[in-house]
Amino acid sequence: MCGIVGVLGEHEAAPLLVEALKRLEYRGYDSAGIATVQNGTLDRRRAVGKLVNLSDLLVHEPLLGRSGIGHTRWATHGAPSVDNAHPHKAGPVAVVHNGIIENFRELRAELAEAGFDFVTETDTETVALLTERYMKDGLAPVDAARKTLSRLDGAFALAFLFEGEDDLIVAARKGSPLAIGHGDGEMYVGSDAIALAPMTNRITYLEEGDNAVLTRTSLEIRNAKGDLVNREMRQIALDQARVDKAGHKHFMAKEIAEQPTVLADAIRHYLAEGGADVVLPDPGLDFTKVDRLTMVACGTAFYACLTAKYWFEQISRLPVEVDVASEFRYREPPIASGTVALFVSQSGETADTLAALRYCDGKADKIVSVVNVPESSIARESDLALPILAGTEIGVASTKAFTCQLTVLLLLALKAGFERGTITAEEMREKLAALQTLPGVINAALEVENKLTKAARKLSEARDILFLGRGRMFPLALEGALKLKEISYIHAEAYASGELKHGPIALIDKHVPVVVLAPHDELFDKTVSNMQEVMARNGKVLLITDAKGAESGGHGVWDLAVMPEIDPILTPILYAIPAQLLAYHTAEAKGTDVDQPRNLAKSVTVE
Repeated sequence: MCGIVGVLGEHEAAPLLVEALKRLEYRGYDSAGIATVQNGTLDRRRAVGKLVNLSDLLVHEPLLGRSGIGHTRWATHGAPSVDNAHPHKAGPVAVVHNGIIENFRELRAELAEAGFDFVTETDTETVALLTERYMKDGLAPVDAARKTLSRLDGAFALAFLFEGEDDLIVAARKGSPLAIGHGDGEMYVGSDAIALAPMTNRITYLEEGDNAVLTRTSLEIRNAKGDLVNREMRQIALDQARVDKAGHKHFMAKEIAEQPTVLADAIRHYLAEGGADVVLPDPGLDFTKVDRLTMVACGTAFYACLTAKYWFEQISRLPVEVDVASEFRYREPPIASGTVALFVSQSGETADTLAALRYCDGKADKIVSVVNVPESSIARESDLALPILAGTEIGVASTKAFTCQLTVLLLLALKAGFERGTITAEEMREKLAALQTLPGVINAALEVENKLTKAARKLSEARDILFLGRGRMFPLALEGALKLKEISYIHAEAYASGELKHGPIALIDKHVPVVVLAPHDELFDKTVSNMQEVMARNGKVLLITDAKGAESGGHGVWDLAVMPEIDPILTPILYAIPAQLLAYHTAEAKGTDVDQPRNLAKSVTVE
């Protein structure tokens, strides 16, 4: 969501802040701003829209100073506007904030009664005004910030900058990630280590409830109880934080193309020498003692879990419940003994998923997470964190992270099946051998791009599109519809093919294209039967299948894309590729913002 940066440096802060904010664009935003302290004077610049608008403003109205904070805002309270953009300033303090202050209305009423005026619709302005109030009461900047923090309910990452203090930033986190960067005579703050990568590779992650006082030469961290604490400083790999497009037009295109490489890395990471077994990090899982698996996630990660449900139940005969994180904890589901709770999140900071994890803590026998960021909150609070090794994903619409999630979940299902005795050692070797061919098969699948580009041009003219799939392809149909609507803004829905006749078939006419994901598997004939029902009602079918499927079921379809053949267990991962390419090129044909679609954020760190 919103991006936060802060700099206490030896050079002008404004260019550094803007460059850092550019590296956070992928999180999604609708306005941006910076504030600096120059010779004791606190000033700010803000602009609505893309960062180039802020850059243009700074050319005409430059901000000097070697201390500063910056922000990209994704609107929650209040529409996108200059007034609502961060940093928010109240007298001698400026604040940037990611999250939601849940009790801001009560605090706002209290401040209004005390004579303070509001100029924005945001919850963040309340933080700035409350700090100003405490400073007027005589508190020093650090003490005023800490007293303000003690009054706040909700989730937040915050950075405070003060007039007259060109060597001070106060930072805090509760429910939203925040990292401190260490330089030589310089210090930095960032909601994402990616933002800080050009300036430093030495990072300290604040833990839940921490607040930090930064100067150029010191860092003091206190925990939620107010006690002084030490937090580990880590070195991050700068090559993992690169955010260039590598010659591609969009990050999404680059990340689609990277999938053979990152999948090969993920597979290699989990396979034992010789490739005959799956090796998990300690503490491992003993699947012979697991009676049930509860999987929780949001968005694309939720569809990865739905796919994995088929694998776990078919391969390892392990009962699986899948729930969307934003509903899970509010149902207050009973967690039986013998249950492993598994959470999937690309960022590892998804607020709803993290809250669901905390609900399960102490109830489930073990907490397992599948994440792309090993240092994330979800990873740190899990008993076992399984990295997907997708590398930095910038495009808001997840591509390589999704297929890496699927790959790790499949490896886990195979491990469970072998330990539970539902597959033999020979079957395990065969499935793992097939899995090792996946990167090469995906390379071949990417060659269907030209065909899908042409189909996408036709789809871009539609107002409504349906996706159909059966069995393991049903979650992929859901994912394909989500991808399309995310970045092309075309209304798309997905159904299990067999459900078509139970209502959705009423939508079919010559104006509604239907994308059918149907490898030639044990359910192919049934899917073709449903497809024929569509065609009999003048529906336009785009069939995505393999050579056998094209030969037996491709007659009379509106368009056809042929995928390579692969072991049926791997088709959900393979068929994610055409779903991604179709969405990408449809959005391209429509001219929408592929990497930063409207209203969306990459990492949803608020409920």
